[in-house]
Amino acid sequence: MLRVTCDTNIFISGLNYQGKPFEILSLARSGAIDLAISDRIMEEVKRVLDLKFHWPQEDIAFIEKRIASFSTHVEPIQTINAVKEDPTDNRILECAAAGGSEYLITGDRHLLKLGQFAGTKIVTAADFLEIMAQQGRGR
Repeated sequence: MLRVTCDTNIFISGLNYQGKPFEILSLARSGAIDLAISDRIMEEVKRVLDLKFHWPQEDIAFIEKRIASFSTHVEPIQTINAVKEDPTDNRILECAAAGGSEYLITGDRHLLKLGQFAGTKIVTAADFLEIMAQQGRGR
């Protein structure tokens, strides 16, 4: 099974809208992919759901438990400083590295510009779904 890490923007889009990020979260929920997540990513998801989307706290608590039920918690042990333009993007790379993710799925241009980091391919949601379809695993 493919191990993947999703950037915060994939979680936020998938939780608030239909579309490709929603499809990726659905693949994780169904067990088709193994989704690695760190505390730093979950904290950012909760922060954005609260401050930008004004989700009620009980809904945020519910979704945190729900995500935990279909993801693998990882604890990054190394500090990465590969993205100078937006240092918070390094937390996503740290999760992918700690989790041994084959893919990092993101819409972030700084991360996409890297293309690959420490053996992890960095792709858009659309590209990842296409890879899954080509392998006969998705859609």
